Amino acid sequence: MHSISGCNHPTFALPWRTLLPYLMALHLLHLGSAQLTVVAPSLHVTAIVGQDVVLRCHLSPCKDAGSWDIRWIQQRSSGLVHHYQNGIDLEQMEEYKGRTELLRDSLSDGILDLRITAVRSSDSGSYICTVEDGDNYAVVDLEVSGQRLG
Repeated sequence: MHSISGCNHPTFALPWRTLLPYLMALHLLHLGSAQLTVVAPSLHVTAIVGQDVVLRCHLSPCKDAGSWDIRWIQQRSSGLVHHYQNGIDLEQMEEYKGRTELLRDSLSDGILDLRITAVRSSDSGSYICTVEDGDNYAVVDLEVSGQRLG
């Protein structure tokens, strides 16, 4: 069914009518996956040391993300700030343990918001919100300023 072309690459000698349904299915799958995007409604968030802050991110169009692989990544270190998959919180960087929460109540609406409690100056920087294979992501910049009172 296949022959070798002059470049030593296999070529398939099937009638185009045989391949057409497969090519159309691949094209539709590609279109379907390309339409999903991760959106950050606010690209820049500010907070004061000691405050809680929510980094906002959602899927467009809206899809239930409750069983998806969701990652919030600190861009400068490429470290996992929060990793969620199939209803379970997984590994994360040591400096964020016990300080982050994926807001699960909204996952069914495609909302991927992350709360960071008691922010520190060192939390300033860019955060990547990504789902599934990492092809879809958004970036949110967090600026932490001031000093905690008391």
